[in-house]
Amino acid sequence: MNDVLYIQTDKNVKVTKERIYLQDIADLSCGNPSVLNRCKVIPVRQLTRGKYGRYAGTVLELIRAVQRAEPNLEVIPVGEPEFIMTYAKPEKRETLQEWCKTAGICMIVFFGTMFSIMTFQTDVDVNGLFQKIYQQFTGRYSDGFTVLEITYSVGIGIGVILFFNHFGKWKLNQDPTPMEVEMRSYEDQVDMTVLEMQNREES
Repeated sequence: MNDVLYIQTDKNVKVTKERIYLQDIADLSCGNPSVLNRCKVIPVRQLTRGKYGRYAGTVLELIRAVQRAEPNLEVIPVGEPEFIMTYAKPEKRETLQEWCKTAGICMIVFFGTMFSIMTFQTDVDVNGLFQKIYQQFTGRYSDGFTVLEITYSVGIGIGVILFFNHFGKWKLNQDPTPMEVEMRSYEDQVDMTVLEMQNREES
C-alpha cells in the first residue's frame, strides 16, 4: 500500500526567502515520517531575489513537484486550490522608525477624525440645536458650554470606543473590530484579483 501525503494550503501565505520549499507554503501530513521529512524540503519555486510582491500558485503545481520527487506517493490536497505567496522583505526591528510611523499615523487619524466631526457638527448646526433645546427647557440662553455639550462630547468618545471595540491593547470582547473586518475583506479582494489576473495571463 502506497503512502499518502495530505497537503493543506491557505489562501495567502507569507514567505521571506526566494527559494521556496513545500513546507514553506503548505501544511503536510503523512503516516510515514521519513516520507514526510523528504516532502518538506521539496523545492517548489525559485523567486527573484529582492523582487517582493504577490505571486499566484496552485495546488496542482505542488502536486506535480511532489510527484516528480516521490512518484509512488499518493497526494491528497486539502484547502484552497489556488493561493497567494506574499514575498516580503525580512523584517528588521527599527524601534525609532516604528515609533515615528506610529506617531505620524496617530496624528493623521486624530486630526482627520476631529476635522470630520467638526465639519459634520457645523453642517447640521448641532450648536444651534443645543441652544434651542436648552432655551426651551431652562428659559435661559446657552453659552455653548452646558450639560448638553458636555454629555454629547463624552458620548462621542464612548461611542467610538464601543463601535471599534478597541482601546489601546484592550478589547471589550473577542469579536473582530470593524477595522479588522474591513482589512480582511480588502485582503481577500486583493488576493482574488491577483489570482484572476494570473489566470488571464495564462489563458
